[in-house]
Amino acid sequence: MTARYRLVVAAACGALFLGALHGSAAAQNAPLTKVVFSLDFIPLGRHAPWYAALAEGYFKDEGLDVSIIPAQGTAQAVQAVESGTANIGFVDVPSVIIARGNGSKIKVVSVNYAKAPYAVFSLNPGANVTEPKQLEGLTLGSGAGSFTPKILQGFMAQKGLDPAKLTISNIAPPARAAALMSRQVPAIEFFVMSRPGLEAGAKDAKAELRTLLLADHGLELYGNGIVATEETLASNPDLVKRFVRAALRGWRFALANPEKAAEDQIKYVPSLKADVAVPEIKIVADLAVTDVVRKNGLGSFDPAKMADNVAFVAKWIGLSGPAPAPADIYASGFLPETRVLP
Repeated sequence: MTARYRLVVAAACGALFLGALHGSAAAQNAPLTKVVFSLDFIPLGRHAPWYAALAEGYFKDEGLDVSIIPAQGTAQAVQAVESGTANIGFVDVPSVIIARGNGSKIKVVSVNYAKAPYAVFSLNPGANVTEPKQLEGLTLGSGAGSFTPKILQGFMAQKGLDPAKLTISNIAPPARAAALMSRQVPAIEFFVMSRPGLEAGAKDAKAELRTLLLADHGLELYGNGIVATEETLASNPDLVKRFVRAALRGWRFALANPEKAAEDQIKYVPSLKADVAVPEIKIVADLAVTDVVRKNGLGSFDPAKMADNVAFVAKWIGLSGPAPAPADIYASGFLPETRVLP
């Protein structure tokens, strides 16, 4: 190689290097795109993955400035996304199916709870419910506005049990734990993430808590996932893809580092306590990571199982109109090309 040739190559490499630096600086200086994300409830330990994605810089890496807003249930989260108050939301699949039956245009793009969180809690000594067959003849504390009893009845029918033999006692959510601990009712239903607090209550009541998670006994329903409107998916698919990619990185981080994820979340939600948040994160890990998810990646879902979910909701929960086509409740192509494995 001649001296002149070496100088030409060096100059070219220098130009490329300066160009790369200029491009990198331009990317860093580019304004972030604002995104409003609605939770399904007030911020709790179960929501730590979203705050981990914020604190660890994953959203910023994707050029996103994400604001997280609370909700008072999935119906409000659906409304926030539909109205444009939020660009993206966190909603359970059964609620998406019901919303679509009511004319909603939201779709699921990522399933974060591969297992549904519906659980029956009881005490030992007491009803000591550990098997589905014990639901027959049981009186269960639940709320008048909850569709969980209908899910329980559908689950029982699938197991060959008689749904009519499950008695529902109307107890508002704030009073449900006390009703169980004082043995006013032998069992209650709550999301499984409530287990740590209920375990503490059971200990005070000189009893052991028993948890029957329906998903561990054959309930094939998806839980919560990321949703957006058809309009957003069509007009700004890249934004949704970037949000999902960053969010799933947050989920992987939180599930692998629950203590640090709780610390991240508390920066944004100071009222939370780590000793409450960390156990919830660990429970969410069980909902999020299954053998299928270990193979296909966080956020993945099966179109055939989505179809089964539509059929279950239509039959056991009920819809105000015709059941939506399964393909109308989800949108493919928004998960990262490189799988985010747990």
